[in-house]
Amino acid sequence: MTKTHREFKKPFSRRDRQFKQLQEKMNIEFHNEELLKHAFTHSSYVNEHRKKPYEDNERLEFLGDAVLELTISHYLFNKYPLMSEGDLTKLRAAIVCEPSLVMFANESDFGKYVLLGKGEELTGGRTRPALLADVFEAFVGALFLDQGMNAVLSFLEKIIFPKIDSGAFSHMMDYKSQLQEFVQRQTKGLLEYKILQEKGPAHSKEFVSQVSLNGEVLGSGQGKSKKEAEQLAAQKALTALKQHTE
Repeated sequence: MTKTHREFKKPFSRRDRQFKQLQEKMNIEFHNEELLKHAFTHSSYVNEHRKKPYEDNERLEFLGDAVLELTISHYLFNKYPLMSEGDLTKLRAAIVCEPSLVMFANESDFGKYVLLGKGEELTGGRTRPALLADVFEAFVGALFLDQGMNAVLSFLEKIIFPKIDSGAFSHMMDYKSQLQEFVQRQTKGLLEYKILQEKGPAHSKEFVSQVSLNGEVLGSGQGKSKKEAEQLAAQKALTALKQHTE
């Protein structure tokens, strides 16, 4: 090895080895590894290394948040063609909220790789929910910059999309949406709601609703509005279908 070559060769630090390990674990190889390190650099680390050109991950977090919103929205839009805008919004919010992002980050063991200042480390920053959620978003932003949307989608197909498919977030939807999601996932077919009866005086009406799947009655419900009756019918239908598939 020539002297010139030796002079320009950087030592392979423990930090470098950690990020190599992370890439191997996730089967993702960054073209620009500095982007990956940047995604895991907390502001407390930058504050303690002011003489070095470090930048925290807040800008990448901003980008990753937008990329997640778009990719999750697109996935839900295609998966649930009959779901209303309001229900799609609620479901997306459940997927990209802090507790969910923390769960995704923990499953990928991201906390182990975050670069923290000593004070933040001593006060448990490595397991702090807000920090982990931010790191997950920053990682998505870094991956998008490094390899584009297809790489992000491949990552989400391993981490997030299977959870959506398994119904992990369906508790955030109303019963009609949950029933629609369950039917699409399990049996397929066309759900139909009918108001069978309206009874009582005008100021205190009660409605009876029935829901059927491909013509087969699944459940009925009674409520003080058509919407409430349909929700109760969907709840009974969902309970019956789940018991049948257990």
